[in-house]
Amino acid sequence: MKNDEWLQGRRTLLRGGVALVGLAATAGCWSADRAGGPAKPAPAGGAAGARAKQLPKASAYRLAPMTGSGPQRAAPARPPVRKAPILQMSTATRSMVLTFDDGPDPRYTPDILATLRSHDVKAMFFVCGEMAEESPDLLRRMIDEGHTIGNHTWSHPELPRMDRKKIRDEIERTCDAVQKAVGETPRWFRAPYGAWNRDVFELGSEYGMEPLAWTVDTLDWQEPGTGSIIRRVLDGAAPGVVVLSHDAGGNRSQSVAALRRYLPELLSSGYRLGVPTRAV
Repeated sequence: MKNDEWLQGRRTLLRGGVALVGLAATAGCWSADRAGGPAKPAPAGGAAGARAKQLPKASAYRLAPMTGSGPQRAAPARPPVRKAPILQMSTATRSMVLTFDDGPDPRYTPDILATLRSHDVKAMFFVCGEMAEESPDLLRRMIDEGHTIGNHTWSHPELPRMDRKKIRDEIERTCDAVQKAVGETPRWFRAPYGAWNRDVFELGSEYGMEPLAWTVDTLDWQEPGTGSIIRRVLDGAAPGVVVLSHDAGGNRSQSVAALRRYLPELLSSGYRLGVPTRAV
């Protein structure tokens, strides 16, 4: 009888221990989710509207720490919520930043990367998630060669026309695609068409990204001619300038040709071309 009572008491204790472990695991998952961080080409500039696709209800990146499908990642430092995008970088040195939107595109991005590499210049690539998902090898090449990848939404919509949930989906899906390709999420965000509102600034900050616009627009999406693109870059050159070009979203052969010509001229004029390490 005593043995039966002892066994019954031990079973009760074991059941209680299992329940406590279950509660602890549930609390741990909730805390991980709370602490977790952010997890083609649509036409550039004034080109025709972006292609619409059905967006998922939840991000695989955000669910990964809870489902155990991937390693838990630390949340990125959250920058301040800005009221306007950054237009230029520090003017303390004779430096400029070259940026390329809407890619990657296997027809044009490799040539742009090759030109940058031949001059040992680093640039920023604001990628669309649907393009990034199709060419993850190009994203890995960008990182391997020292460039910076930014978030340019999934499908290049006009964000202020969307509700907050849809904006979040556009931003989060692209963070997921970049994370999957290169193992880290973007730290910079650029709104398609340069169209911003408070929701965009708040969500960008929530995902650990600074908003970057541009100082010089090459208007290369209009295919104005290689010479026109070159003149816009050289005429707008100045310390702190951020140059907007595109490596996808249409025929970008003029953008590729223009880069080959204006890049050595900028370097010979004493400009340093690189990527920002922090916002101003």
